[in-house]
Amino acid sequence: MKKTVIIYASTHHGNTRKLIEAISEKYQIDIIDAIEQKFANLSEYDLIGFASGIDFGKFYDAVEQFLKDNLPENKAVFFMYTCARDDKDFTYTMRTEALKRNAILMGKYGCRGYNTYGVWKVIGGMNKHHPTKKELDGAVKFYEALIE
Repeated sequence: MKKTVIIYASTHHGNTRKLIEAISEKYQIDIIDAIEQKFANLSEYDLIGFASGIDFGKFYDAVEQFLKDNLPENKAVFFMYTCARDDKDFTYTMRTEALKRNAILMGKYGCRGYNTYGVWKVIGGMNKHHPTKKELDGAVKFYEALIE
């Protein structure tokens, strides 16, 4: 089994945290909240995940900074996110930074998340009930494919 850590930030409705919890219910993984913990030695991990809600088209600054400050050279990495609309490549900046450290890019998983940002708050939000059970199961299947 590959030793895995997922570094995440999930600030508004816990959407991204739900993805990680679904994985951790089935598999032994380490989890780091990038908002609470800024530094960690990741050298012992075989697989490193970065997970975030999407803020103005990119991962939260705390997760991006964690990658910049802590990702060792030549590590296998993957990305997970929740967003209002999954219609862009939200991992571009993260992938670019990871490649500066010769990372092996293993893939990404994204799904919708409940959103009450800005005008959406006035009308009760969008994507209520997301991530769904199917989306949570999708996150677990994505992870399973990485460790096979």
